[in-house]
Amino acid sequence: MIEALLTDEHKRLRDEIRTFVREDVPRQLVLDMDAGKVTYPREYLERAAARRLLGLRFPVEYGGRGLKWEDEIIALEEVGVLGTSLACLYSLVSIVGEAIHVFGTPEQKERWLRPVVQGKMTVAEALTEPRGGSDFFGATTTARREGDTYILNGQKRFIVGAEGADYFIVYARTNLEAKPHQSISLFVVERGPGVEVQHVYGLMGTRGGGTGRVYFRDVRVPASNLIGRENGASDIFYQMMIPERMTSAAGALGMARAALEIAARYSDRRKAFGQKIRAFEGVSFKVADSITLLDAASSLVYATARAIDAGDDPNRVRRMVSESKKFATDMAWQVVNHAMQIMGGIGYTSVYPIERLLRDVRLITIWTGTNEIMDLVIQHEYYRELGAQPIGRDVEADAPDAGVEGEKVYE
Repeated sequence: MIEALLTDEHKRLRDEIRTFVREDVPRQLVLDMDAGKVTYPREYLERAAARRLLGLRFPVEYGGRGLKWEDEIIALEEVGVLGTSLACLYSLVSIVGEAIHVFGTPEQKERWLRPVVQGKMTVAEALTEPRGGSDFFGATTTARREGDTYILNGQKRFIVGAEGADYFIVYARTNLEAKPHQSISLFVVERGPGVEVQHVYGLMGTRGGGTGRVYFRDVRVPASNLIGRENGASDIFYQMMIPERMTSAAGALGMARAALEIAARYSDRRKAFGQKIRAFEGVSFKVADSITLLDAASSLVYATARAIDAGDDPNRVRRMVSESKKFATDMAWQVVNHAMQIMGGIGYTSVYPIERLLRDVRLITIWTGTNEIMDLVIQHEYYRELGAQPIGRDVEADAPDAGVEGEKVYE
């Protein structure tokens, strides 16, 4: 994060997170997760909770600190240096907690939000299905009402944290006759009879986070586990896209920064042709491009956090959140690739973590909505904001022949 944007309170929070990342996350845990020796690091979340670093935005009465998005992105960037698995598990408290905090009842918050923020329970979000991820409203998982319960059937896949989750938030279709946007509900589903988790994926990166497929077979879900109103999950989904995408964006800053620092330090020590390789423009210009992209992404993510905190127009916030996710994750992919190019063959080996970061960062342009979906959202919201007439000066009129009849033809 750009130093000038940070207050003294921000810097103190950053120092807290850096201490946690440095002292409470063993090097061996990172290595074992990537090697597939650890499938779910519950103790990592417990250690973060012991420092009161989970769910920073949630109220103090539920174990949080009552902070803002501009605070949380600072924490997320620092956790991001650990790679996508640990950053995502840290973020799940914020993502799942958002649904319960914004749409849940006081009883639901007490039962499911507080224990997660305190590190006593773990969670996962069951959203993606085998038939599609970006096509959220095409979900086929169903929940049929029977008295005071719902009967849940279906499956979800690519669920980070599935192997260790004590409960899931699950989107399911509750009205098969209604339009897609008016037919889906959200439930809290606790691990129990009828819930089966299979660890079936060999992942390129983002390993050790308990990613799996979840089957729901005639699971009896109490009606009291419904979050919000029946068939009203579209509102929840749109709200959830804020933490989904902001956590991805902020985590990308940390991964990019870590890769760039390693490569830049390497270039200042490695010599070729009698001089440090940073003296060659082919190297130093990649560093220049990378830090420029990183600073630009940091500024956009911070501005978006401020817009969310200020309660800006929801449509503009939706555009900015999508821009942040797209730009920050694209930036991270480019910066990590630059880092590998700077380091040459040694960057492609396990001597340095660049190859792991490259495998990790590839996923973040895909999850929480592909960057192509971000483009769709961005242009849609911008055209809506644009309107038919300019608000300020009509710059289109500042051309010599602007008023020539018959020249401006649109059909």
